[in-house]
Amino acid sequence: MDLFSAIALPEVVSTIVYTLLGVVLMWGCWKVIDLLTPFSIVKEIEDGHNMALAVLIGALFISLSIIIAAVILS
Repeated sequence: MDLFSAIALPEVVSTIVYTLLGVVLMWGCWKVIDLLTPFSIVKEIEDGHNMALAVLIGALFISLSIIIAAVILS
């Protein structure tokens, strides 16, 4: 039990809160991107098998997650 005795409740709560904040911000960014495009991104990737768009959206999510993590940590 020595391993778990070092974990404090405020640390667990703050981790959960910041995780939810990051997920909500990523969802909000996805909605903004979806509203700005003149076509449905999901439909284009699923029906059109547009691999380039899928890679672009994946890279965008990675870059957004790095930015959101840096903002939350600062």
